[in-house]
Amino acid sequence: MKNVTVISRAETFTVMGLIKKLGELGIQAGFCVPSLEALEFTAYDTELFVLITDESVDEIRRSIVFLKDQCIEDEKRMLLIATKLERDYVMKFFPEQYLLAWFDRPMNLPAIIETTRKYVDEEQVELRKKSILVVDDDTTYMLVIRDWLQPQYRVSMASSGLQAIQWLAKNHVDLILLDYEMPVTPGPQVLEMLKSELSTSRIPVMFLTGRGDKESIMKVLALKPADYLLKSIDQVGLLKKLDDFFQKQKF
Repeated sequence: MKNVTVISRAETFTVMGLIKKLGELGIQAGFCVPSLEALEFTAYDTELFVLITDESVDEIRRSIVFLKDQCIEDEKRMLLIATKLERDYVMKFFPEQYLLAWFDRPMNLPAIIETTRKYVDEEQVELRKKSILVVDDDTTYMLVIRDWLQPQYRVSMASSGLQAIQWLAKNHVDLILLDYEMPVTPGPQVLEMLKSELSTSRIPVMFLTGRGDKESIMKVLALKPADYLLKSIDQVGLLKKLDDFFQKQKF
């Protein structure tokens, strides 16, 4: 996997110098022109995009939108090297939260390299964490769960069963926390869909349920999930459940 893809119209001496310096730090880096076709070929294997713009930045609008979609879908980041005017244009299409940093031109190579190195190092630590997908139509509840878990786990979210299936087609996860009662496609149906696909059939699923009566719990258990969690569980209880689960997975 290329950790970094440097995107520029030309392989200038400075661009190649940046790629070489990153390589000397053990960071795999490659070059790509900002065409949509070239980006579609290289985007999947990239953790960080380094986009270097020029005065014709308006000609690569579709590519900027593509990079935006990649960052949102796969939780990637972009480092932008541009004049303020070019930056303002890019940010019309690109969400601020997915911008790692912005550097004005001419390039400050030491600062760019250090920012990139720090991000890649932190990303490698993050990738060693267990990953959890939370699936729930209640966005407020999902955000609470995400905030509880993020210090210890990599957390992704999906607000429907269909969105979860689509996300899982491109991403790996170690555990799914699945809402039992959802409109359109309820949790049990989502679980059946997951078990019917070879790529997702072995992913452990824990149900999230708001019902604690015996009849409801028996219905949940009949589907043989890895576990079930009442939504009334607090942060300490949830973390203990997950820690115990992953500890057992080691044996």
